[in-house]
Amino acid sequence: MLIRLSAVIAAACLVSTAVFAQGAPKPNDAQIAHIAYTAGEIDIAAAKQAIGKSKNKQVIEFAKGMERDHAAVNKQALDLVKKLKVTPEDNDTSRALSKQAKDKLAELGKLNGAAFDKAYMENEVAYHKTVNGALETVLIPSASNAELKSLLQTGLKLFQGHQQHAEHVTAAIK
Repeated sequence: MLIRLSAVIAAACLVSTAVFAQGAPKPNDAQIAHIAYTAGEIDIAAAKQAIGKSKNKQVIEFAKGMERDHAAVNKQALDLVKKLKVTPEDNDTSRALSKQAKDKLAELGKLNGAAFDKAYMENEVAYHKTVNGALETVLIPSASNAELKSLLQTGLKLFQGHQQHAEHVTAAIK
C-alpha cells in the first residue's frame, strides 16, 4: 500500500510539473492570476478535507494554517485584480490543476486514520514543491505587472514555509 501510494504521489508530482512545463507558452498576467488563485483554492479544499477527516492534532493544525493562509493570499489576489481591472483568465494550466486536485481529493477521501494523515501530508509536501517551483521558474518571471509579481513573490516566501512545515509534520507522523 505504502509503495503504491508513494508511486501515485510521485506520478501526480510529475504530472503537475508537466502542467507548468517551461516549453509551454508564457502565461499572461490574467492567466497567472487565475493559476495562482486556483492553486490556492486547491490547497484550501484539501485542508478542509483534512480538517474533517483527520484525528491527528498536528495534521489538523497544519490544515487549519493552510486554509487560513491560502484564503488570505487569495483575498489579496482578488483585491489586486479588481484594483487593476483584470479579469482572471481560465487556461489549460488552471484546468489541469483543478482536474488533478479533484482526482487527488477523491483518492484521499477513500483513506482513513494514519493512512489518510500520511497521504495528505506527503501530498502537501509534493504539491508545495510543485507550486513553489512553478512560482520561481514560470509565474514570477512571466508576470509583467509589478504588483502581481510582488504578490507572487510574497506568496512564494509563505509557501516555502508551508513546504518546510509540511516536511516537518510528515516526518513526525511516519
